[in-house]
Amino acid sequence: MQEVISRPNSREPREKWGVHEEADNFAKTVRLYRQGKYDQDSFRRFRLQHGAYGTRMTSDYAMVRIKIPAGVIYPQQLETVSRLSEQFSIGSAHFSTRESIQLHWVVLEDVSEIFRGLASVGLTSREACGNTVRNVMCSPLAGVCKSEEFDATPYAVAVAKFFLRNPLCQSLPRKFKFTFTCCEDHGMARIADVGLVPKIRHIDGELQRGFTIFLGGGLGNKSFVGHQLEEFTPEDDLLYTSIAVLRIFDRLGDRKNLARNRMRYLVNEMGWEKFQKLVFMERAVVRATQSVVTKLKPDLVPLDIKRPIRISSEDGSQAVPDRYAQWKSTNTIPQKQDGYHTVFVTLESGDITAGQLNSLSWLIRDYSSEGVARIGFAQNVALRFVHEDDLAGLYSGLLDSGLAKSGALTMAAPIGCSGTTSCNLALTNSHRLSKEIQRRFLEMGYDQDADLADSTIKISGCPNSCGQHGIATIGFYGGGGRVGKDMYANYQMSLGGRADGQAMLGKFCTRVPAKRVLPAIQKIIELFKVNKKPDDTLKSWIHRVAAGVDDSAITSVKDLQNELKPLLAPPAKEEDPDFYLDYGSDTSYHTKTGKGECAA
Repeated sequence: MQEVISRPNSREPREKWGVHEEADNFAKTVRLYRQGKYDQDSFRRFRLQHGAYGTRMTSDYAMVRIKIPAGVIYPQQLETVSRLSEQFSIGSAHFSTRESIQLHWVVLEDVSEIFRGLASVGLTSREACGNTVRNVMCSPLAGVCKSEEFDATPYAVAVAKFFLRNPLCQSLPRKFKFTFTCCEDHGMARIADVGLVPKIRHIDGELQRGFTIFLGGGLGNKSFVGHQLEEFTPEDDLLYTSIAVLRIFDRLGDRKNLARNRMRYLVNEMGWEKFQKLVFMERAVVRATQSVVTKLKPDLVPLDIKRPIRISSEDGSQAVPDRYAQWKSTNTIPQKQDGYHTVFVTLESGDITAGQLNSLSWLIRDYSSEGVARIGFAQNVALRFVHEDDLAGLYSGLLDSGLAKSGALTMAAPIGCSGTTSCNLALTNSHRLSKEIQRRFLEMGYDQDADLADSTIKISGCPNSCGQHGIATIGFYGGGGRVGKDMYANYQMSLGGRADGQAMLGKFCTRVPAKRVLPAIQKIIELFKVNKKPDDTLKSWIHRVAAGVDDSAITSVKDLQNELKPLLAPPAKEEDPDFYLDYGSDTSYHTKTGKGECAA
């Protein structure tokens, strides 16, 4: 067979988010800090505002979090991130659940060099951390989803552009998050400070664009589902509504109690009806006083779709690689555009090597007819507008790059935050546990079990929910357990969480030792197979059990607790010393943590 040849599908980034001068300013400030001319608290706030997060138990290294507004990333940007990860980080990058890319263990003096490299390709980490508007998210299926009413991407980009470096939001009581989605089934609109679903309203025979807006949602030590503001918010009111909510939060947010100063606490303590009325009043003031000078400017010109010219074999045929059908069934979604698919590239807990980033950049050029990629909500990457005829070729390229794992859209691709690999607040190695589950599930063929496909597993290393455990079918967050003087990694397990449709928070079930998480999940699956109804999936069955309304032998969470008890009793250390070691560790487990910077 003749080698596949392609013409690079390159385009310049539309938005230039980076500012070169910020790199010089950061380098200067680091020097002053090292000389003792900048106090530690002030430097921490400065560092976070520029997107450099603290690293576990040391002040000499940082994690640089790169904002990818709306999740849109270009091939040359991936290549730059690849180069920077090799030069200044650990030769790999981490994709987060909030459409950002993280470079870990960067020497503090090298952070400015990363900023300089990012700015050269239009990227920035400014306000990726700290008490400001964080990365504005948008569903990777926006623009291609069969259920959406219009593409929300231009609005997400416009909101991100308006608030970046805006004096309005540089010193909020706490971080603030926007999430746009395509429809309620493919996003997390109800678990953000501001969540938005695109809607079209018919008025006097004309179509009017707007949004359904949800306020006051979020995950953390205490989680809340957002409230719907009104039936329909016209697009002209999108920015005024956003400014009004931010102004209320800035004015009334609890700046003294750092553990309870996210906006969801303000909404809960004030009461939804009172908060809702306050938003309407504040929006009227914003509209009246700023409408002349304050406008949202979405770029509604779509990217041109140009399928790369490809030459396969002399007779036009193309060999189908092994396991291609399995991968296609679990990693691709047909788009509303005929003949095109969105392909989700599975990563292990969001990790990707520098070499794989480079390979991915060329696969985007070779196979995506829009020439860009979208970062997903589940630590993965989406290549869109891949033509049906090119799927097998793309799979071959992913195989060569080590990126062809199946199960991206199934339970076999769990989410795991960075955990004790780098986070100051983590209590367990959620990152490694997630990888262990993924590898085991793929070995067992769980990615091909249709009954498990719509379920999710999400793992956080502490209660703060970076792994989004509260909206998982089966969720876990880390802690510690003890037998006498010996400690072991332990997880709180919740059941029945979901972010799609009518979002629900998971219900606490039991504590599971880290080395028993896999057997516990497998036991739940076994019980499901025995007790399910003919049309059940694991997700639908667990939701009934969590609600206490199932009519099988397992009627409630308490019944599941009883079934799991024999697995959870800790053995004596001399009988099973491995039980007392966390995943990825060969030393005794402890719960030592550093100072958290989520609210610094």
